[in-house]
Amino acid sequence: MASQISESHLLHKLDIFKIQGKDKRGHKILRITGKFFPARFLSVDVLKEYLDEYIFPRLSKKPFSVLYMHTGVQRTDNFPGISALRSIYDAIPVTVKDNLQSVYFLHPGLQSRLFLATFGRLFFGDGLYGKLRYLSRVDYLWEHIRRNEIEVPDFVYDHDEDMEYRPMMMEYGWDSDDPHPRVYAAPAVAVDSPSASIYSMRCIS
Repeated sequence: MASQISESHLLHKLDIFKIQGKDKRGHKILRITGKFFPARFLSVDVLKEYLDEYIFPRLSKKPFSVLYMHTGVQRTDNFPGISALRSIYDAIPVTVKDNLQSVYFLHPGLQSRLFLATFGRLFFGDGLYGKLRYLSRVDYLWEHIRRNEIEVPDFVYDHDEDMEYRPMMMEYGWDSDDPHPRVYAAPAVAVDSPSASIYSMRCIS
């Protein structure tokens, strides 16, 4: 029980899931920052309990969209795995699924695109797959989301800058596990620490 409380506390402090801003159709946004997801030591059951208690109740009454920032996600560090994603998706209440309008997938990698193109409908159904929108650059995000209502981490902008010098990365959407990635100071959050440092955010005006 104490371990579950610590893991839930960690999820809250990392601010991985945050309801913030609206898209241009007036739908609230659930922002998900994949880079800081502690997949190596967070159980799926705790994650589902956290979403069920803190996130889903706020999304069950009105239409909403999801902004998922895939920037910096590594399979070995912060990707929960396909079976875990399927388990989480199956646990989403029907009312929440019905209210989901769009999923904006920012900085998708080549492997992500290939997997979803091949197995997306099988794992998540036509309903979710048909709502998926790939966005290779932050600038494209503002075509769908109100610019002054959402916060985007600095490392996401840095990824865009890297793509200016590596156009193949932008063109083909290679995953971020290349041999010479930038090094960032990830949030140093201890599971049992009451005080956690949150990554710096760049406010958009």
